[in-house]
Amino acid sequence: MVRWGKAIAYGVTTIFLLAIVISFLLALILKLTNYQESSLQWFINVCAFFAVFFGGLIAGGKGKERGWILGGSTSLLFTLIVYLFQFLGLEQAFSVEQWGYHAGFLITAMVGGMIGVNIASSRSRNS
Repeated sequence: MVRWGKAIAYGVTTIFLLAIVISFLLALILKLTNYQESSLQWFINVCAFFAVFFGGLIAGGKGKERGWILGGSTSLLFTLIVYLFQFLGLEQAFSVEQWGYHAGFLITAMVGGMIGVNIASSRSRNS
């Protein structure tokens, strides 16, 4: 159980670190070019799903079993943190659109977790 907790913590940390790096790069693009945020919306969404997928992948790889549970738990913890920040800090609940995104994040992280377990398993067999 401790290994699962560490795996989920690594996954959530990965998601937030990737979000920070991607946000910084996108801020530079918006500052240094004539692009508007609305013109990059699809790219921003793809980057968000990539970050959650990679967080699930890391969680699954660290946990080495039941990747769909680890990936899903990683996504649920990420969603809880974002929801608490938005609800307590901004006094706004999630919109229907945001719940849709987070449902997609859940599925994406679960797939990432399954792939992470398989990558970790194949590496341990090869060494």
